[in-house]
Amino acid sequence: MAQNASMEEFEALLNESLEIDTPNEGSVVKGKVIAIEAGQAIIDVGYKMEGRVDLKEFASPGEAPEIAVGDEVEVYLDRVENARGEAVISRDKARREEAWDRLEKAYADEQRVEGAIFGRVKGGFTVDLGGAVAFLPGSQVDVRPVRDAGPLMGLKQPFQILKMDRRRGNIVVSRRAILEESRAEQRAEVIAALHEGQTVEGVVKNITEYGAFVDLGGVDGLLHVTDMAWRRVNHPSEILSIGETVKVQVIKINKETHRISLGMKQLQADPWDSVQANYPLGSVHKGRVTNITDYGAFVELEPGVEGLVHVSEMSWTKKNVHPGKIVSTSQEVDVMVLEIDPAKRRVSLGLKQTMRNPWEVFAETHPVGTEIEGEVKNITEFGLFVGLDNDIDGMVHLSDLSWEQRGEEAIQNYRKGDMVKAVVTEVDTDKERISLSIKALGDDAFSDAVDGVKRGSIITVTVTAIEDGGIEVEYNGMKSFIRRSDLSRDRSEQRPERFQVGDHVDVRVTNVDAKTRRLGLSIKAREIAEEKEAVEQYGSSDSGASLGDILGAALKGDKG
Repeated sequence: MAQNASMEEFEALLNESLEIDTPNEGSVVKGKVIAIEAGQAIIDVGYKMEGRVDLKEFASPGEAPEIAVGDEVEVYLDRVENARGEAVISRDKARREEAWDRLEKAYADEQRVEGAIFGRVKGGFTVDLGGAVAFLPGSQVDVRPVRDAGPLMGLKQPFQILKMDRRRGNIVVSRRAILEESRAEQRAEVIAALHEGQTVEGVVKNITEYGAFVDLGGVDGLLHVTDMAWRRVNHPSEILSIGETVKVQVIKINKETHRISLGMKQLQADPWDSVQANYPLGSVHKGRVTNITDYGAFVELEPGVEGLVHVSEMSWTKKNVHPGKIVSTSQEVDVMVLEIDPAKRRVSLGLKQTMRNPWEVFAETHPVGTEIEGEVKNITEFGLFVGLDNDIDGMVHLSDLSWEQRGEEAIQNYRKGDMVKAVVTEVDTDKERISLSIKALGDDAFSDAVDGVKRGSIITVTVTAIEDGGIEVEYNGMKSFIRRSDLSRDRSEQRPERFQVGDHVDVRVTNVDAKTRRLGLSIKAREIAEEKEAVEQYGSSDSGASLGDILGAALKGDKG
């Protein structure tokens, strides 16, 4: 009985001892490396328990394991005993538990943590934070996109924890936040040492269409394309290259945004200071066409000094033509200085002024009366335009086409492209007009025919046709028409049929119209004039003599 009691007591004491001293599964315990074999470390965790851990669990990513017999290590106890009677332990889980405790404290205190990038995953990278694995998004690797993350792999460096959830095992970190913080401190130091107007050296870091970013030693400044040179710069790459060291002037510093504006041209003499002295009004200079627009062309007189040749000052003759049809980019041209506005930094130039006015040249070489030949360039309702020397045109008005035909009829005889001869009748250089006459090439039959004939003259005409409204007559080859009412002063005698073709009739000239090329003739007017003359010579109506007596006497006088 006594022996049985002592055995039960011993068993109770043993169980109590095991319950007190055996660690709980799922906890971190201390152990000692007692042997290393077959790629594993055998660790005595006390309580007469031993377990095995792969050596790789003692190595940081990319490094060799650091473990030796006799080392004391902390391991995670998964199970007190497995099928082989060994404790199931893990160094990784111990490190993870330890790391999570440490990281949660760092996250709460907003402190940086050290880690190493060891793998690439979709959207970013994996980072070992001393036992806990975190996710590093691609956008959080650097302040600028990183094309090759190779040099960063395995490198121990600081990270900022952005988010962590122990229950889900998620940690998100940022390397960029560390760089930006460091960069901000560095920028603040550099900016504090700079002042506007200061000349500094920097390295061209990046080139864009609108300028270049220059590294001033931890802070970037923008060198705008318009501040690179006094001359026109189409693209910054014309004068700068990435990596080049340049001397610049600090133009402006924005203390709030930390933006710095830089300039290169400010370190050079402003060519506009001597523009008025170098380019007096009316002087002619050689220049290079730098830009062409709808309203004109820009011409560089020297680096930094450009002038505009307005489209109206480009050609004497080419009106309403795009400037690109007259000059081309990079072409060297002679220009005249027309106006200078130093305040607005504008120079007005003229291209046509370097060439003589073609209308003045034409007036000198083709005085009035000169015969010319040219091509019909255009036909309008009021005349022909004929091409002349130096791309100028002369106009033949309808009234100057023919002596015989009306202008509307005569113009039908011409077609665009016809070669015609004409006589210069007027040159107006101010209005840029040249008047020509084709009919002046030939004799004026009308003028020859009526030479010496004037209003009131008595001439003899030949009847060429009898019509109801009057008779057609001819004088020196010129046809005229006498209306029925002008055939006689006596109404009973105003009969066309009393005349015959071939009759010679004396008539009085009532009008000489050179424009319509017509003679106004009247038998009635001749008879009235003869009556008036007879009255004046042979008597007066007041003397009592009858008209028959006076005319009879006049007729006798004619016979005598």
